[in-house]
Amino acid sequence: MSPPLDAAALDRKHKLVIFASSLGTVFEWYDFYIYGTLAVFFGKLFFPPGNETAGFLASLALFGVGFSVRPFGALVFGRIGDLVGRKYTFLVTILVMGLSTALVGVLPTYEKIGFLAPIILVVLRIAQGLALGGEYGGAATYVAEHAPHGKRGAYTSWIQTTATLGFFLSLAVILGLRQIMSPESFASWGWRIPFLVSVVLLGVSVYIRLKLEESPVFAEMKAQGRHSTAPLTESFARWPNAQLVLRAIFGATAGQGVVWYAGQFYALYFLTSTLKVDYVNTYLLVAAALLIGTPFFLVFGRLSDRIGRKKIMLTGCLLAVLTYMPIFRGLTRAANPALADAMYRAPVVLHTTEYRNTVELAVAALLDAAHKIILPTKAVTATDQARNFLNARGVPFTLAPTRPEAPLVLNVGGLTTVMGFDAKAYEAALAPAGYPKSADPAAINKPVVISLLTLLMLYVTMVYGPIAAFLVELFPTRIRYTSMSLPYHIGNGWFGGFLPLIAASIVVFTGDIYAGLWYPIGIALMTFIVGALVLPETKDNDIDG
Repeated sequence: MSPPLDAAALDRKHKLVIFASSLGTVFEWYDFYIYGTLAVFFGKLFFPPGNETAGFLASLALFGVGFSVRPFGALVFGRIGDLVGRKYTFLVTILVMGLSTALVGVLPTYEKIGFLAPIILVVLRIAQGLALGGEYGGAATYVAEHAPHGKRGAYTSWIQTTATLGFFLSLAVILGLRQIMSPESFASWGWRIPFLVSVVLLGVSVYIRLKLEESPVFAEMKAQGRHSTAPLTESFARWPNAQLVLRAIFGATAGQGVVWYAGQFYALYFLTSTLKVDYVNTYLLVAAALLIGTPFFLVFGRLSDRIGRKKIMLTGCLLAVLTYMPIFRGLTRAANPALADAMYRAPVVLHTTEYRNTVELAVAALLDAAHKIILPTKAVTATDQARNFLNARGVPFTLAPTRPEAPLVLNVGGLTTVMGFDAKAYEAALAPAGYPKSADPAAINKPVVISLLTLLMLYVTMVYGPIAAFLVELFPTRIRYTSMSLPYHIGNGWFGGFLPLIAASIVVFTGDIYAGLWYPIGIALMTFIVGALVLPETKDNDIDG
């Protein structure tokens, strides 16, 4: 066994390791998240026209597709990383990611090539997901295996900042372009520029990573013939290690995934799509929270070296469970006070024969979204028309059992009613109630919004800051790349990556703008319970073996 690296061993080459791994990962996250940031445009560009809500949900579903394949990328590239080495594996992943992203920038739209457009977009999104599935585990493992004992949390926390910095970079580039271009030009062709910029970022990343050397821990193990020749079998077909994988998924990464995406991406969608805040204010408010919160990845990474990874991660999950509802209600009051007032004074109730209990509505929401995406020509009922109108208009509503006078009745504030569906009659009924078509920029309480977004961001840093060190320390060197990558990408790719689609679908179907939060709350609660019972503390583990 090699002795642990001490502080004196951290020469310029080791600092280059952290810088190159982190910078390359920032660019890769940028590539991945510019799609998510621009998803609101894709429903109109790459999917059949005619149903704006279905197109938006389809774009979110495609955003989730990239996450769904990440575990498979973890298996493919994790195996290569444990057989061949860390350096060359995540050099390949960044090439795949960069080229796939650049091709999105030249992809013809649905208007030009029909159904080939979404099909090719799906293929490129899958390639992005596979690449990212191999990237994170390699970067985290590579940095951790260079770090001195007792400082792995501090060193790997730099890797943890990269997802947020990549998200921030995507927001900055898109905001800058939208500021210098007309809305029509950006919607027509300007959205392609952020994807094409990835070619430049790709060149920088490849140049930097070519300067790196192989991880000393892996190189020594391979030289001694101790590296695994069947990492997939050792990782998942042998119960002791497979048990660790399951503990990591349900006791750490699932909750970490939903807290991450609720605190950053879903908050962005909530402000723009639900509260109708204009994009400039939304981007600036989210960016401010990202800037304030990002240093806390390093704070909690260092703190985890002292008090342990488990306590910090599970505390973040518990805080999310207890406070998500009041935080998002507070965002509504601060970002769109007119909407909050209208919801209180004149609640909208849709009485329909399609009413079901809350659990059935949540399940039906996901099935309905899937049906619209797979079969866009699904018959539209009067309730669907009413629901689509209210959602497009930005009016929250509650579904209730049908009333005797008609199968479908809109009730506004308990006073005004409309039988059946009629867009003009609905608008006439809603206008006196004061429901705004968009948030008034002058009425936004920006300090409160930034404070609440920063609080969400702090939860993200608590669950995400220590996770890389935790996963690296949980598994032995010979199968570390493979073993840690799979639970990370199942937790983030499946539980977290589909959060925007699941939450938005529930909100669209039920009309309750807060109903989608029950998904991250439920997953975070599961992780807190499972983690408290079965998750081991890893901070003092020796990672050289």
